[in-house]
Amino acid sequence: MAARHVLPVVLVSNQWLRGIDGPLVRQHVAPATPDAADDWIVEQIEPGDICVTADIPLAARVIKAGAACISPNGKPFTEASIGEVLATRNLLSELREQGVITSQSAVFGKKQRSDFLNGFEQLIQAVKRKG
Repeated sequence: MAARHVLPVVLVSNQWLRGIDGPLVRQHVAPATPDAADDWIVEQIEPGDICVTADIPLAARVIKAGAACISPNGKPFTEASIGEVLATRNLLSELREQGVITSQSAVFGKKQRSDFLNGFEQLIQAVKRKG
């Protein structure tokens, strides 16, 4: 999708990712300290940029910086929704810590991939219209 829209992609992690290359792709390896990658993203991101993350606190920081943000399930994080999303995350975190509920990794299959691609395309178009 980045190639189709000629969008530069920056992958941020705390270790080099093999097999991730392309003319529009750049990697940034952050120190392996807590929040180093998140801090780097927030320092570098600008209005008109799009961040893909499942990290809700990072999403809140990205939105505060004026950028767009979307989750891997294709749902955008917005100024209007991020407060409720953060509150739900905090509640579920507390319930997991108390053993009331357990975490289960969600399956990422064809439907989830399709949902993400559709949501991402919509977000790209919205950012282009805005900018």
